[in-house]
Amino acid sequence: MRSSGSGRNSGRGNHRGAGNNRDERQGQGRPRKPRPEERRYDVGPGASQDGPKSGRGGTARGGAKGGPKKAQQPGQRGRTAPARSREYEARAEERNRERYAGKKDVKLPKTFPGAEQEGERLQKVLARAGYGSRRACEELIDQARVEINGEIVTEQGRRVDPEKDEVKVDGLTVATQSYQFFSLNKPAGVVSTMEDPEGRQCLGDYVTNRETRLFHVGRLDTETEGVILLTNHGELAHRLTHPKYGVKKTYLAHIVGPIPRDLGKQLKDGIQLEDGYARADHFRVVEQTGKNYLVEVTLHEGRKHIVRRMLAEAGFPVDRLVRTAFGPITLGDQKSGWLRRLSNTEVGMLMQEVDL
Repeated sequence: MRSSGSGRNSGRGNHRGAGNNRDERQGQGRPRKPRPEERRYDVGPGASQDGPKSGRGGTARGGAKGGPKKAQQPGQRGRTAPARSREYEARAEERNRERYAGKKDVKLPKTFPGAEQEGERLQKVLARAGYGSRRACEELIDQARVEINGEIVTEQGRRVDPEKDEVKVDGLTVATQSYQFFSLNKPAGVVSTMEDPEGRQCLGDYVTNRETRLFHVGRLDTETEGVILLTNHGELAHRLTHPKYGVKKTYLAHIVGPIPRDLGKQLKDGIQLEDGYARADHFRVVEQTGKNYLVEVTLHEGRKHIVRRMLAEAGFPVDRLVRTAFGPITLGDQKSGWLRRLSNTEVGMLMQEVDL
């Protein structure tokens, strides 16, 4: 019994001993491979032989993520250079200015194609003026619908100076600069000024969000409704209101009759007012309901209250007055208080009206 018990104990002992003997035999025959916890990761000069093999890279087993950092080589920068102070930058800038103060500007050679030409490409100018994409503007040129200074353009690539050259499409002048043109259906009660010191509603209230300063073309009475133009084109606005060009304005007036058959003739022949004769260019009855008449009056004068005074002098005071057209710009179905941008065709027609 003792021998068997001692045999079992010796067996366990031999098992443990076998492992120890194996380590000893390995240590005697060849260098013992270090365990993970015994490895060293010194690199560079003076690294131990127990370090990682060159083929395993810097992510050796047991090391931190990314492996050990390599030792800094002599001559390499260790840190980022400190930022220069503002005083240093200011002194450097001052030295540079003194260095180049007396020298002329250096003109670089124009090496790209077409650089020696001045102005802008015609299709670019047309596209900016609102005639569609550049491709669509090139088609206008191909169709011989564009002219520069009276000469029809027949080839692509022409350049123009928007400040000097006159560009036309289908015979109508193109506003090549950054001009803006609007039509407002002015409601009754709105003052025809851009600003009102008394705080009343005025035309400026409808264009407060515009970056460019606009001004109105002519005036309408406070109680008169209808078309009034707003623009930043000073010359156009001046000509549209100048008597020399005689731009016609059309009004619808509501009066109470009965009216004589020769009322139109009286207005066309001229009505004597306190500031001289006033003549209508056209007159017609649009609608009649009993004694209520809706008449249309067209004239080219722009004197104050001119239509109201003419009809009142003829014996028919005006109950309501609406301007339905200013030259070629008509009111159409534009609602009261609505502002709309004029189309390129309308702008061209306005310019044609006053020889621009």
